Amino acid sequence: MVKKRIGVIFGGRSGEHEVALVSASSIIGALDKDKYDIVPIGITKKGEWIAEDDSLGLLKAGQFPHAARAILPADPNSRDIMLLDESGKELSESKPLDVVFPVMHGPCGEDGKIQGLLEMTDIPYVGCGVLGSAVCMDKVVQKQLCEHAGLKSVKFIALHSHEAGDAKELTKEFTFPVFVKPANMGSSVGIAKVKEVVELKDAVEDAFQYDTKIIIEESVEGAQEFEVALLGNMTPKASVVGEIRASNEFYDYDAKYVDGKSEEIIPAEIPEELELRIQEQAIKAFQVTECRGMARVDFLYQP
Repeated sequence: MVKKRIGVIFGGRSGEHEVALVSASSIIGALDKDKYDIVPIGITKKGEWIAEDDSLGLLKAGQFPHAARAILPADPNSRDIMLLDESGKELSESKPLDVVFPVMHGPCGEDGKIQGLLEMTDIPYVGCGVLGSAVCMDKVVQKQLCEHAGLKSVKFIALHSHEAGDAKELTKEFTFPVFVKPANMGSSVGIAKVKEVVELKDAVEDAFQYDTKIIIEESVEGAQEFEVALLGNMTPKASVVGEIRASNEFYDYDAKYVDGKSEEIIPAEIPEELELRIQEQAIKAFQVTECRGMARVDFLYQP
Protein backbone atom coordinates (compact mmCIF):
# COMPACT_ATOMS: atom_id res chain seq x y z
CA MET A 1 0.00 0.00 0.00
CA VAL A 2 1.30 3.43 -0.95
CA LYS A 3 1.40 5.64 2.10
CA LYS A 4 -0.40 8.96 2.12
CA ARG A 5 1.95 11.89 2.67
CA ILE A 6 0.59 14.21 5.36
CA GLY A 7 1.96 17.69 5.81
CA VAL A 8 1.55 18.76 9.43
CA ILE A 9 1.84 22.57 9.56
CA PHE A 10 2.41 24.11 12.98
CA GLY A 11 3.78 27.13 14.82
CA GLY A 12 2.97 30.46 13.19
CA ARG A 13 3.16 34.15 14.00
CA SER A 14 0.35 34.34 16.56
CA GLY A 15 0.58 34.68 20.33
CA GLU A 16 -0.40 31.01 20.52
CA HIS A 17 2.77 29.76 18.81
CA GLU A 18 3.92 27.66 21.77
CA VAL A 19 0.50 26.06 22.21
CA ALA A 20 0.55 25.03 18.54
CA LEU A 21 3.86 23.21 19.09
CA VAL A 22 2.33 21.21 21.93
CA SER A 23 -0.65 20.28 19.73
CA ALA A 24 1.61 19.34 16.81
CA SER A 25 3.70 17.08 19.01
CA SER A 26 0.55 15.27 20.13
CA ILE A 27 -0.81 14.89 16.59
CA ILE A 28 2.46 13.75 15.03
CA GLY A 29 2.85 11.23 17.85
CA ALA A 30 -0.65 9.88 17.27
CA LEU A 31 -0.48 9.48 13.48
CA ASP A 32 -0.03 5.89 12.32
CA LYS A 33 3.48 5.72 10.81
CA ASP A 34 2.57 2.49 8.99
CA LYS A 35 -0.13 4.34 7.05
CA TYR A 36 1.31 7.82 6.63
CA ASP A 37 4.53 9.54 5.72
CA ILE A 38 4.64 12.68 7.85
CA VAL A 39 6.17 15.92 6.59
CA PRO A 40 6.56 18.27 9.58
CA ILE A 41 6.32 21.89 8.38
CA GLY A 42 7.11 24.52 10.96
CA ILE A 43 6.35 28.23 10.68
CA THR A 44 8.54 30.46 12.84
CA LYS A 45 7.34 33.45 14.82
CA LYS A 46 8.64 35.60 11.95
CA GLY A 47 6.61 33.64 9.39
CA GLU A 48 9.45 31.61 7.86
CA TRP A 49 8.53 28.09 6.70
CA ILE A 50 10.83 25.18 7.57
CA ALA A 51 10.42 21.60 6.30
CA GLU A 52 13.03 19.50 8.06
CA ASP A 53 12.58 16.10 9.67
CA ASP A 54 13.17 17.84 13.02
CA SER A 55 11.17 21.01 12.29
CA LEU A 56 9.27 20.58 15.54
CA GLY A 57 12.44 20.35 17.62
CA LEU A 58 13.96 23.32 15.83
CA LEU A 59 10.94 25.51 16.54
CA LYS A 60 10.87 24.43 20.18
CA ALA A 61 14.53 25.41 20.47
CA GLY A 62 13.94 28.62 18.54
CA GLN A 63 17.14 28.06 16.54
CA PHE A 64 17.27 27.04 12.88
CA PRO A 65 20.29 28.66 11.20
CA HIS A 66 20.87 25.94 8.59
CA ALA A 67 17.35 24.59 8.21
CA ALA A 68 16.00 24.33 4.67
CA ARG A 69 13.43 27.05 4.08
CA ALA A 70 10.23 26.05 2.32
CA ILE A 71 7.33 27.60 0.45
CA LEU A 72 3.93 26.29 -0.60
CA PRO A 73 3.09 27.80 -4.01
CA ALA A 74 -0.55 28.75 -4.57
CA ASP A 75 -0.55 26.58 -7.68
CA PRO A 76 -2.96 23.63 -7.97
CA ASN A 77 -0.65 21.96 -10.50
CA SER A 78 2.15 21.66 -7.96
CA ARG A 79 0.86 20.55 -4.55
CA ASP A 80 4.48 20.35 -3.41
CA ILE A 81 6.35 21.89 -0.55
CA MET A 82 9.32 23.48 -2.33
CA LEU A 83 12.63 23.54 -0.46
CA LEU A 84 15.01 26.49 -0.78
CA ASP A 85 18.67 26.87 0.05
CA GLU A 86 20.04 29.75 2.14
CA SER A 87 20.19 32.01 -0.92
CA GLY A 88 16.54 31.34 -1.75
CA LYS A 89 17.33 29.08 -4.71
CA GLU A 90 14.99 26.13 -5.19
CA LEU A 91 16.52 22.76 -4.37
CA SER A 92 15.91 19.80 -6.63
CA GLU A 93 14.10 17.94 -3.87
CA SER A 94 10.43 18.69 -3.25
CA LYS A 95 7.83 17.08 -1.03
CA PRO A 96 4.45 16.45 -2.66
CA LEU A 97 1.57 16.38 -0.21
CA ASP A 98 -1.62 14.33 -0.31
CA VAL A 99 -3.27 16.15 2.58
CA VAL A 100 -2.42 18.86 5.10
CA PHE A 101 -3.19 18.86 8.81
CA PRO A 102 -2.98 22.52 9.91
CA VAL A 103 -2.09 22.73 13.60
CA MET A 104 -1.84 26.47 14.06
CA HIS A 105 -3.69 28.20 16.87
CA GLY A 106 -4.95 31.75 16.58
CA PRO A 107 -4.55 34.31 13.76
CA CYS A 108 -3.14 33.01 10.45
CA GLY A 109 -3.96 29.46 11.58
CA GLU A 110 -7.55 29.15 12.74
CA ASP A 111 -8.99 32.24 11.07
CA GLY A 112 -9.25 31.05 7.47
CA LYS A 113 -5.93 32.40 6.16
CA ILE A 114 -4.01 29.12 5.93
CA GLN A 115 -7.22 27.43 4.81
CA GLY A 116 -7.50 29.92 1.93
CA LEU A 117 -3.95 29.16 0.82
CA LEU A 118 -4.68 25.43 0.89
CA GLU A 119 -7.85 25.97 -1.14
CA MET A 120 -5.77 27.76 -3.79
CA THR A 121 -3.25 24.91 -3.88
CA ASP A 122 -6.09 22.38 -4.21
CA ILE A 123 -4.60 20.28 -1.40
CA PRO A 124 -7.19 18.57 0.84
CA TYR A 125 -6.88 19.57 4.49
CA VAL A 126 -8.22 18.66 7.91
CA GLY A 127 -10.75 20.85 9.69
CA CYS A 128 -13.08 23.73 8.91
CA GLY A 129 -13.01 25.70 5.68
CA VAL A 130 -12.33 29.39 5.12
CA LEU A 131 -15.71 30.73 6.21
CA GLY A 132 -16.22 28.49 9.22
CA SER A 133 -12.68 29.14 10.43
CA ALA A 134 -13.02 32.91 10.06
CA VAL A 135 -16.43 33.04 11.75
CA CYS A 136 -15.40 30.93 14.73
CA MET A 137 -12.14 32.82 15.26
CA ASP A 138 -14.03 36.09 15.63
CA LYS A 139 -15.87 35.86 18.96
CA VAL A 140 -18.14 38.78 18.10
CA VAL A 141 -19.32 37.56 14.69
CA GLN A 142 -19.73 34.02 16.02
CA LYS A 143 -21.92 35.21 18.89
CA GLN A 144 -24.02 37.38 16.60
CA LEU A 145 -24.70 34.46 14.26
CA CYS A 146 -25.52 32.09 17.12
CA GLU A 147 -27.85 34.58 18.79
CA HIS A 148 -29.61 35.16 15.46
CA ALA A 149 -30.22 31.40 15.32
CA GLY A 150 -31.75 31.42 18.82
CA LEU A 151 -28.74 30.13 20.76
CA LYS A 152 -28.26 31.84 24.09
CA SER A 153 -25.19 33.91 24.84
CA VAL A 154 -24.01 35.97 27.77
CA LYS A 155 -24.43 39.74 27.57
CA PHE A 156 -21.56 41.30 25.59
CA ILE A 157 -20.34 44.32 23.69
CA ALA A 158 -17.66 44.70 21.03
CA LEU A 159 -15.10 47.50 20.93
CA HIS A 160 -12.73 48.54 18.16
CA SER A 161 -9.42 50.17 18.98
CA HIS A 162 -10.65 53.70 18.24
CA GLU A 163 -13.43 53.17 20.82
CA ALA A 164 -11.16 52.12 23.69
CA GLY A 165 -12.05 55.17 25.77
CA ASP A 166 -15.75 54.31 25.62
CA ALA A 167 -15.46 51.01 27.52
CA LYS A 168 -16.53 52.42 30.89
CA GLU A 169 -19.58 54.16 29.44
CA LEU A 170 -20.65 51.17 27.32
CA THR A 171 -20.47 48.77 30.27
CA LYS A 172 -22.41 50.92 32.75
CA GLU A 173 -25.41 48.59 32.39
CA PHE A 174 -23.27 45.52 32.98
CA THR A 175 -23.08 43.56 36.22
CA PHE A 176 -19.46 43.10 37.25
CA PRO A 177 -17.34 41.02 37.13
CA VAL A 178 -16.81 40.96 33.37
CA PHE A 179 -14.32 39.30 31.04
CA VAL A 180 -12.27 41.33 28.57
CA LYS A 181 -10.91 39.38 25.60
CA PRO A 182 -9.26 39.98 22.22
CA ALA A 183 -11.90 39.11 19.62
CA ASN A 184 -9.55 36.98 17.54
CA MET A 185 -7.37 35.02 19.94
CA GLY A 186 -7.65 31.72 21.73
CA SER A 187 -5.93 29.78 24.53
CA SER A 188 -7.00 32.52 27.00
CA VAL A 189 -4.24 34.81 25.69
CA GLY A 190 -4.95 38.45 26.54
CA ILE A 191 -7.97 37.67 28.71
CA ALA A 192 -8.66 39.37 32.03
CA LYS A 193 -11.41 38.98 34.61
CA VAL A 194 -12.36 42.47 35.77
CA LYS A 195 -14.11 42.60 39.14
CA GLU A 196 -14.50 46.36 39.45
CA VAL A 197 -14.97 49.11 36.89
CA VAL A 198 -11.73 50.80 37.98
CA GLU A 199 -9.81 47.78 36.62
CA LEU A 200 -11.45 48.01 33.20
CA LYS A 201 -9.07 50.47 31.53
CA ASP A 202 -5.93 48.36 32.08
CA ALA A 203 -7.66 45.18 30.91
CA VAL A 204 -8.94 46.87 27.75
CA GLU A 205 -5.50 48.25 26.94
CA ASP A 206 -3.94 44.82 27.42
CA ALA A 207 -6.48 43.09 25.19
CA PHE A 208 -5.83 45.64 22.44
CA GLN A 209 -2.20 44.50 22.41
CA TYR A 210 -3.42 41.35 20.63
CA ASP A 211 -6.21 42.57 18.37
CA THR A 212 -7.85 45.71 17.01
CA LYS A 213 -11.22 44.46 18.22
CA ILE A 214 -12.10 43.19 21.68
CA ILE A 215 -15.14 41.75 23.40
CA ILE A 216 -16.40 42.43 26.92
CA GLU A 217 -18.74 39.83 28.43
CA GLU A 218 -20.59 39.58 31.70
CA SER A 219 -19.24 36.78 33.87
CA VAL A 220 -21.51 33.84 34.64
CA GLU A 221 -20.56 33.36 38.26
CA GLY A 222 -20.73 29.84 39.66
CA ALA A 223 -21.35 28.27 36.25
CA GLN A 224 -20.26 24.79 35.28
CA GLU A 225 -18.21 24.60 32.09
CA PHE A 226 -19.09 21.88 29.60
CA GLU A 227 -17.67 21.03 26.19
CA VAL A 228 -18.64 18.81 23.29
CA ALA A 229 -16.59 17.53 20.37
CA LEU A 230 -18.18 17.23 16.94
CA LEU A 231 -17.17 15.22 13.87
CA GLY A 232 -18.78 15.37 10.45
CA ASN A 233 -19.88 17.85 7.86
CA MET A 234 -23.47 18.91 7.16
CA THR A 235 -24.89 16.52 9.78
CA PRO A 236 -22.17 16.12 12.44
CA LYS A 237 -22.25 13.75 15.37
CA ALA A 238 -21.71 15.04 18.91
CA SER A 239 -19.57 13.32 21.50
CA VAL A 240 -20.51 12.74 25.10
CA VAL A 241 -20.42 15.91 27.18
CA GLY A 242 -17.30 16.63 29.21
CA GLU A 243 -16.95 18.98 32.16
CA ILE A 244 -13.93 21.21 32.80
CA ARG A 245 -13.10 22.05 36.42
CA ALA A 246 -10.50 24.78 36.22
CA SER A 247 -7.68 24.90 38.75
CA ASN A 248 -7.81 28.71 38.83
CA GLU A 249 -10.63 31.20 39.26
CA PHE A 250 -11.35 30.76 35.55
CA TYR A 251 -9.93 28.56 32.80
CA ASP A 252 -6.96 30.80 32.03
CA TYR A 253 -3.68 30.00 30.23
CA ASP A 254 -2.04 28.54 33.35
CA ALA A 255 -5.04 26.36 34.13
CA LYS A 256 -5.13 25.07 30.56
CA TYR A 257 -1.46 24.46 29.83
CA VAL A 258 0.86 25.07 32.77
CA ASP A 259 -0.12 23.89 36.25
CA GLY A 260 -1.66 20.53 35.20
CA LYS A 261 -4.24 20.73 37.99
CA SER A 262 -7.46 21.30 36.03
CA GLU A 263 -9.82 18.33 35.93
CA GLU A 264 -11.63 16.85 32.92
CA ILE A 265 -14.72 14.85 33.86
CA ILE A 266 -15.66 12.69 30.86
CA PRO A 267 -18.50 11.92 30.64
CA ALA A 268 -19.88 14.80 32.70
CA GLU A 269 -21.97 13.79 35.70
CA ILE A 270 -25.23 15.33 34.46
CA PRO A 271 -28.77 14.12 33.74
CA GLU A 272 -29.40 12.58 30.32
CA GLU A 273 -31.92 15.31 29.47
CA LEU A 274 -29.30 18.03 29.98
CA GLU A 275 -26.71 16.12 27.97
CA LEU A 276 -29.12 15.82 25.03
CA ARG A 277 -29.91 19.55 25.19
CA ILE A 278 -26.21 20.42 25.13
CA GLN A 279 -25.50 18.04 22.24
CA GLU A 280 -28.42 19.42 20.20
CA GLN A 281 -27.28 23.00 20.71
CA ALA A 282 -23.69 22.08 19.89
CA ILE A 283 -24.78 20.61 16.55
CA LYS A 284 -26.86 23.69 15.81
CA ALA A 285 -23.92 25.99 16.59
CA PHE A 286 -21.68 23.88 14.32
CA GLN A 287 -24.15 24.21 11.45
CA VAL A 288 -24.91 27.91 11.98
CA THR A 289 -21.22 28.85 11.89
CA GLU A 290 -20.55 26.75 8.73
CA CYS A 291 -18.11 24.39 10.44
CA ARG A 292 -16.89 21.27 8.68
CA GLY A 293 -14.81 18.27 9.69
CA MET A 294 -14.41 18.81 13.41
CA ALA A 295 -14.97 21.39 16.11
CA ARG A 296 -15.44 21.88 19.83
CA VAL A 297 -18.35 23.76 21.35
CA ASP A 298 -18.15 25.14 24.91
CA PHE A 299 -21.02 25.88 27.29
CA LEU A 300 -21.51 27.71 30.56
CA TYR A 301 -24.35 26.23 32.61
CA GLN A 302 -26.24 27.49 35.63
CA PRO A 303 -29.03 25.33 37.09
